[in-house]
Amino acid sequence: MIGKHEWSVTNRQPSLKGRVALITGGNSGLGFEVACGLATRGARLLLPVRSMERGEAALTALRARCPGAEAELLTLNLASLDSIAACAAEVANRTGTLDFLVNNAGVMALARRQETADGFEMQFGTNHLGHFALTTRLRALLEAASGGGTVVTVASLAACKNTIQFDDLQSRHRYSPFGAYQQSKLANLLFARELARRAGENGWKIHSRAAHPGWSSTSIIANGPASSLPDAVGKAERVLGTAILRVMGQSAARGAEPLLYAALSPAARDGDYYGPQGTGERRGPPGPAKVPPAAQKVSTAARLWDVSERLTGVAW
Repeated sequence: MIGKHEWSVTNRQPSLKGRVALITGGNSGLGFEVACGLATRGARLLLPVRSMERGEAALTALRARCPGAEAELLTLNLASLDSIAACAAEVANRTGTLDFLVNNAGVMALARRQETADGFEMQFGTNHLGHFALTTRLRALLEAASGGGTVVTVASLAACKNTIQFDDLQSRHRYSPFGAYQQSKLANLLFARELARRAGENGWKIHSRAAHPGWSSTSIIANGPASSLPDAVGKAERVLGTAILRVMGQSAARGAEPLLYAALSPAARDGDYYGPQGTGERRGPPGPAKVPPAAQKVSTAARLWDVSERLTGVAW
């Protein structure tokens, strides 16, 4: 845990010198801004990426923003359980402890149903099951951290718009681009809260919080519903969607503030949820977020946990 500093986005306290952080999706958008926030405080960064070319470009940008940043790339595809296992093994080769894990990467509202390498619906498989498996495999490193490692799982305002469809988790019988995304983000929030509950009950040295960025302008929209449309139409959709987010929402840097708050603020508590404090939690400074009713049911969270262990083949 961090020391009792008065926390703010703009100062460089607390010092994270000697601490190690892993951020999924740290090469762009929210993940890149979180990486910068941790790097400016002295953390050593592990950045797992799908594309080494994009990863190298992100490292160059990171070091330009944060001179002296200590950062390393790893290979990770959250849509493959084999890749997750290999990445976790490589993390263990590079560090004996992990102080922060930010489960941030994701895909959004794919226009057509797709599957991961293991046959899961792509959004549920990547956004939730991928991070569930990664967190489970990194458990020993998190518990080895001084005071216990902190896991921040990124949910979304979309988490309040759906329920967990246990009779059709993989959306094989009915697929809705945003419906599947909403389910995956609700699963993220349920996982974060259930991890905190189980850690408290079982004495695991792990701290778990959830956060959402409000309406933030990031590259996720380019990988979402417009990504599989014809080039001209898809480009128009991406430009329009990004423009709306910029006007009505906030930048990726501001969107990353609740994630950093959840990880670093002395006021952040295990099992709680953080987001922007403005109207509708769409923008504004970070603070407590409203937990939707569907994410408050312990029975649902416990059932999702058990199903996730069975589907991924990794258990706590």
